[in-house]
Amino acid sequence: MRAIYRVLAYLLALEVVVQAAAIAWALFGLSTWIENGGVLDKAGMESDSLVFDGVAGFMIHGLNGQMIVPVVGLLLFVVSFFARFPGAVAWAGAAFGTVIVQVALGIFSHSVPALGLLHGAVALVLLVVALVAARKASAPVAAPADTSTGAHAAQV
Repeated sequence: MRAIYRVLAYLLALEVVVQAAAIAWALFGLSTWIENGGVLDKAGMESDSLVFDGVAGFMIHGLNGQMIVPVVGLLLFVVSFFARFPGAVAWAGAAFGTVIVQVALGIFSHSVPALGLLHGAVALVLLVVALVAARKASAPVAAPADTSTGAHAAQV
C-alpha cells in the first residue's frame, strides 16, 4: 500500500503541474487571440463558438480541477489508512483538505476574483504537501526492535 500511496501522492503533485500548464496555455492563447483582433464579451464566453489556440486549456483546467484532482486526493486519503507508516494519514489528510479548499476557491473566484490570488497560492501549497507525502512514503522502514534480547534486529 505504501507504493500505491507514493504513486497517488506523486500523481497529485503532477496534477498541480497539469493545472498550471492548462490555465497558462488558455490565458496566453486568449491574450494572443485578443491582440490579433478577437473580441471577448459575455456572449462569447457563453457560446461554444469561441475558438483560439488554448481554448481547450480552460476545459482541461475546469474538468481536471473539479473531478480528477479531488478523486486522486480522496483515493490518497483512503489508501493512507492502509499504508501504515508514520504520518501517512496526516499528510494525505492535509493534501485532501488542501484539495477541498482549492476546489472551493476555484469556484468562488468566479464571483470574487481576488480569491484567485489564494487559488494560485494554495496550488503551490498542495504541490508541496503532495511531494512531502510522496517522500515520506519513500523513506526507509525502521527495523523492529528485538524485545527478547533488548538488541535491535539485524537489518538485511
